[in-house]
Amino acid sequence: MAADWLGCLVSINCGETLGVYQGEVSSVNQCSQTISLRQPFHNGIKCPVPEVTFSAMDIKELKILDIRNGSSSGGGLVQGGVANSNCTEHKTGGGGREALSSNPVAVPLRAELRSHEVLTSPQQCSKSYGERHLEAPGQKGFRRRHNSWSSSSKGPNQAPPKKNSLKNGFGAGQMKLKDDECFGDGTDEGLDTDFDFEGNLALFDKAAIFSQIDTSERHGNGTRSRGTPSERTPSCYRHDENILEAKPIVYRQISVPQPVGKEYCTDSGLVVPSVSYKLHRRLLIMAERLGLSLERRLEMTGVCASQMALTLLGGPNRLTPKNVHQRPTVVLLCGPHVQGAQGVSCGRHLANHEVEVVLFLPNFVKMLESITNELALFSKTGSKQVSTVKDLPDGPVDLVINCLDCHENAFLRDQPWYQAAVNWANQNRAPVLSIDPPVSGQEQAVEAKWSLSLGLPLTLGESAGRVYLCDIGLPRQVFQEVGIMYHSPFGCKFVIPLHPA
Repeated sequence: MAADWLGCLVSINCGETLGVYQGEVSSVNQCSQTISLRQPFHNGIKCPVPEVTFSAMDIKELKILDIRNGSSSGGGLVQGGVANSNCTEHKTGGGGREALSSNPVAVPLRAELRSHEVLTSPQQCSKSYGERHLEAPGQKGFRRRHNSWSSSSKGPNQAPPKKNSLKNGFGAGQMKLKDDECFGDGTDEGLDTDFDFEGNLALFDKAAIFSQIDTSERHGNGTRSRGTPSERTPSCYRHDENILEAKPIVYRQISVPQPVGKEYCTDSGLVVPSVSYKLHRRLLIMAERLGLSLERRLEMTGVCASQMALTLLGGPNRLTPKNVHQRPTVVLLCGPHVQGAQGVSCGRHLANHEVEVVLFLPNFVKMLESITNELALFSKTGSKQVSTVKDLPDGPVDLVINCLDCHENAFLRDQPWYQAAVNWANQNRAPVLSIDPPVSGQEQAVEAKWSLSLGLPLTLGESAGRVYLCDIGLPRQVFQEVGIMYHSPFGCKFVIPLHPA
């Protein structure tokens, strides 16, 4: 009766909540309508408890995977693999009482089934698709691939699974070994031993290996094809460095006939000496004689100064179509000299780049021709031009460009318009950029944060701030005419920063 089911392998489906359990039937109680499984597996994972008991109310479906014990009502069970190929399924109606019926299922004898029916019978629901094709005729040479981890973790008395289990006559017992190999808990046996890194490293004799490499690389004449690791000098190169050095680098590529003592250096290490105002003036006069007119020099200075100002204002992060409502404001303070004309040229280029420009230039009866020409071009931009300090913005602006000072006419500092413009610049909180500031002997009235020198730097004081150098297009022959040995320090840029050497 109920004892006939003991030892059978069954699969119990308890629905989506509890899942599916497989195991060996250990007890069946008809009074309490319960069934217990020994060594159960829950959804393919071995349960931590040795036994699980189910009520008939929880069982949705029950499948018999293997019948271990004999039964007189079943026509006599055999100990072959035929019983393993027959699967009996009982579905419950809601109460689940049909699944616990005490009548065993009749299993036919092995002799009643032919070998072809055993291999092709649709009742082989306990075998997978790969196993049925593995045992098909004509594929005797096919080898099954086992998991290396599970194969290495078998116990000492556990035999490896054999292929073609039905032909070899093992059947249910062989399937049990497969299940234990796949779902068993013996896979952690080999994880308790730690790997001995120090002992394994001690087995590697580096001195002997290097000696062997040294011997194998030496030729008959005593030379070697390439150095051993001990003789190689490791070198670390940046992404912008050339590993093939043709000749040593010369950092002092500019020399002046009359050194004034103060020197600067670029980001790449090139030395840039400062020059006196007298030598700088000779350099500009020679440039005009060789064809570089004042108008061309003013245009080049305006382009370089405006490019530096645009970078100081934020560059591509500030001047975008999304920030048209926050256009930067720049105030240019210019005087009636060449330095003032350079500031007007810079303001015109800034206005062309959608910058709010306010130009301060006092009214004079007679002005230089260069200033008159630059003012005519600036008026075409539509920017604001004022002649008195009271018309300048009351609040802080983004940048102030100072072009009030001149190298020669120091008497302009005593003029009322000059002092008023200086007071406004010092009271405003905006940073100051000075274009072509005078030498350190003439202290600047407006303290600058940046200063832009032309061609070669002058000897500037502490109030000039950080010094930058711009390329105004002077050819090398212009420097040679005044006795200066010159190689361009600009590289790929037109404005470079200078650091005190």
